[in-house]
Amino acid sequence: MDSYDKEILDIIQSNFPVDPRPYAVVGEAVGLTEAEVLARVRRLKGEGVIRRMGANFGSRQLGWKSTLCGAEVPEDRLEAFVAEVNKHPGITHNYLRDHKFNVWFALIAPTSDDVEAILAGITEKTGVPIMNLPASKLFKIKVDFAMGEAAE
Repeated sequence: MDSYDKEILDIIQSNFPVDPRPYAVVGEAVGLTEAEVLARVRRLKGEGVIRRMGANFGSRQLGWKSTLCGAEVPEDRLEAFVAEVNKHPGITHNYLRDHKFNVWFALIAPTSDDVEAILAGITEKTGVPIMNLPASKLFKIKVDFAMGEAAE
């Protein structure tokens, strides 16, 4: 990565321009054309440097409910369970752990009743009970990776 790539990454991590031509705005800030910025972003995405691009919304501020879920899934049902969990658009992420409760995932939905219905539906389809652990206190950590001069 060169200094332009690093400057672009610094901007798009948390200050992506809300503009009809965001890559033109980024280009103006770093001294490149819109096409050059877009080509670099596409290359960085293709190389796996950029894993995902998209907005992060505050589900609580939108009035939605979120929860952390854990499940003890037998090895022979793991693939089917995870496939069923992944079908639901409110699943923000999931992961395997080397523990009795070996599958963990986060879920957001419009209401607590919706959360309960989604979890009940997953259990009904898979036969695996799910531990529902809504947060009693929120700890939110924001992470940016300084790429430009601040990182050096």
